[in-house]
Amino acid sequence: MNCRHCFMPLKNTLIDLGSAPPSNAYLSEAELEKPEKCYPLRIKVCTECWLVQTEDYVDPKELFSSDYAYFSSTSSSWLMHAAKFCEEVQKRIDLNLNSLVIEIASNDGYLLKNFVANGIPCIGIEPTDSTAKVAESRGINTIREFFCESLGKELASKGNQASLIVANNVFAHVPDVNDFTLGLKAALRPNGTIVLEFPHLLRLIDQIQFDTIYHEHYSYLSLETVISIFSKAGLKVVDVEELSTHGGSLRVFGCHSDDSRNSSPAVFEILKTEASMGLKKLSTYRAFQKQADQIRNDFLEFLLEKKKEGCSVVGYGAAAKGNTLLNYSGVTADLLPFICDAALSKQGMYMPGSHIPIKPPSVLSENKPEYVVIFPWNLAEEIKNDINTFLEKPTRFVTAIPRLSIV
Repeated sequence: MNCRHCFMPLKNTLIDLGSAPPSNAYLSEAELEKPEKCYPLRIKVCTECWLVQTEDYVDPKELFSSDYAYFSSTSSSWLMHAAKFCEEVQKRIDLNLNSLVIEIASNDGYLLKNFVANGIPCIGIEPTDSTAKVAESRGINTIREFFCESLGKELASKGNQASLIVANNVFAHVPDVNDFTLGLKAALRPNGTIVLEFPHLLRLIDQIQFDTIYHEHYSYLSLETVISIFSKAGLKVVDVEELSTHGGSLRVFGCHSDDSRNSSPAVFEILKTEASMGLKKLSTYRAFQKQADQIRNDFLEFLLEKKKEGCSVVGYGAAAKGNTLLNYSGVTADLLPFICDAALSKQGMYMPGSHIPIKPPSVLSENKPEYVVIFPWNLAEEIKNDINTFLEKPTRFVTAIPRLSIV
């Protein structure tokens, strides 16, 4: 395989997580009896452009199918994050009734609904029917396609170039990152602004966040590599913010290369930090497998020990993160009898690979577990607050990343 950005041969591996089904391919009870598709989950490091990336095996149409089960509005903290961004960016770039906002991977309209409420014209790009239907019910004009250069050009040809293009947590999800970025350029007005949010590779390495690796994430991005990808497409990065979301993310502001805006000091500061943390040194990546294996071993040891002691342990958050950890650890329902999740779309389904049943949070009050493993560790405090009403006796909360924590 060659690098999906610079096309140089990929010779170095960050981590090999074995084989696993797509992390959002939840199963119905009837599907448990059928063969389950699994794919290798290996992550390569390009030593030319330093793009960290999955090996290509899975068709994106299989990963992001019509019954896609992830709805952005399930998380109250994510809704607040989106609302705050919309308020700030509307002032920053003076959005008005003559503007156009395009969001790529607009999901269920969690973000664009804020612009709609202010009368700002919007278009959502969302290929999954399940989420697009919800967005449309909120009055958001939604194009049900995967975004690419040809769609960007089509939007431009119809007079739909954007003042603002937002793409939250999608840049890492596209198999052809160069084509996607050319689409951003095509769909952007001459003085328009692009805003991307994505998990920062620096945090993945530093916090050993191997559970954020799954087939839906084709790329793991540093600011240095994003600048390279933008430059190749005729775009530039002019500002960047560090965010706490998803365990540590970047919010990048971009525009056309010939735009008069200059890069802010924040851009150079983060580039300096990435260099000091060794993101352009192969030795930085070589310890990652061993560190991930230790986390897996500690997690398994905890579950086995509690089973021997006769303690009740259940999970919370049927997230892609959880599926990576469970499948790499080989955990099934004998060690973790069920996982609760607030998303109605997941309740009554089963986790891919492990086949652990997914139940509503209300069952916690019936089962009274002694331990709850929180898989979306980035939302741990929000989840604790949400489920405390179901827990009648002291319950200890467990997270596995970046190290086993029991509180």
